[in-house]
Amino acid sequence: MSRRSGPTGSVYLEYYPVGQQIKVSAIDAATGVEVSVFGPKSASQEDLKQLAIRKLTRRLEQLAQQ
Repeated sequence: MSRRSGPTGSVYLEYYPVGQQIKVSAIDAATGVEVSVFGPKSASQEDLKQLAIRKLTRRLEQLAQQ
């Protein structure tokens, strides 16, 4: 696995409704690292997308420091 500080290429996003929430999974295409966030159905898709990408960026930074 390559060590990077954040997603610089493609990021795949998946949206799943779970009860009154939406689960958003963000997957870095280059490394396959995946993170998930949950938010209310009333949240905008853009806000949930940004949250998931920030979490993915943080996770990739953590992996790069190991």
